[in-house]
Amino acid sequence: MITRLTLLLAATLSLSSAFAEPKKLLVVTVTTGFRHSSIETAEKVIAELGQKSGAFTVDYVHHPEGQPKNPGKPPVKGPKDTDESFKGKQEAYSAALAKFNEDNKAWGDKIKAYMADKMALDKIKHYDGFVFANTTGDLQFPDREGFIKLIEGGKAFIAMHSGSDTYHPFRGYIDMLGGEFETHKAQVEIQPILHSPGHIITKSVPQGWKVFDEIYIIKSFDKAKVHGLLGLDSHPNLSQMNDEEKAKVTAEKRYYPVSWCKEYGAGRVYYNSLGHREDVWDPTWKADTKERRNSPEIAQTYQEMILAGIKWALKLDEAVSTPGNIP
Repeated sequence: MITRLTLLLAATLSLSSAFAEPKKLLVVTVTTGFRHSSIETAEKVIAELGQKSGAFTVDYVHHPEGQPKNPGKPPVKGPKDTDESFKGKQEAYSAALAKFNEDNKAWGDKIKAYMADKMALDKIKHYDGFVFANTTGDLQFPDREGFIKLIEGGKAFIAMHSGSDTYHPFRGYIDMLGGEFETHKAQVEIQPILHSPGHIITKSVPQGWKVFDEIYIIKSFDKAKVHGLLGLDSHPNLSQMNDEEKAKVTAEKRYYPVSWCKEYGAGRVYYNSLGHREDVWDPTWKADTKERRNSPEIAQTYQEMILAGIKWALKLDEAVSTPGNIP
């Protein structure tokens, strides 16, 4: 009888799970700093993962249109420039910079009003989780502390790549995430250490897995406070350095995290610093062209990590995620 009841209960739970409403994710792709060309690809991939898995639906807070273009660095006098022609370039640049500064102030006001509407707590509190897909800068949330309390209260938070290059002055965000972007060098192929091969997020990552991407150097990171998933024991660009640079970074004996997850109050946080390149996100992006540096299989593995990370953060899947597992 006990066995029958147990089997009946298990079947009932399985059936109810199969017909459970999908979770609701809000994907934010607003940037007030550098804007990655891979954001549109990321938006597409996250929507596809939700649709194919049936685990979640996706709404977006897209980047509003009309951001002014920075005129860039001031002109440098070339060998063919006369004093008069170079003066003309300088004056044109000064005028363009003044126009940009004026337009950018208006743009900042527009972003603030836009985010006050889109990210008001009463409008977003019904979501089960939030994804920062390559966000950058100060996102101008109307109540950033309130947003962090949503995560602490039980919501999911997932960030990819420059999600760590976001809200630097706001330590509440950095503490919640577990680390922040410091710098990066040239794109490079890495073979990250698989710290937790049995974890639901990384179980699809094969031993010896390699990926070509822009690899972040992360600061404000404490091994003891996260469950490490992927990382490096040496600088990702060591092979590209001269002997003096190699000696300097080797002497630091620094650890370079790539991906981790953590509990945050009653909520869960997953971060993956990969995702600068479109071909990391999408197996089909510019297939069979020289622009691809990652095989479709590498992108497929990345997608599997992202999907598993989202489901873990949403508490749809469980895995031992004890902090302090990085040697």
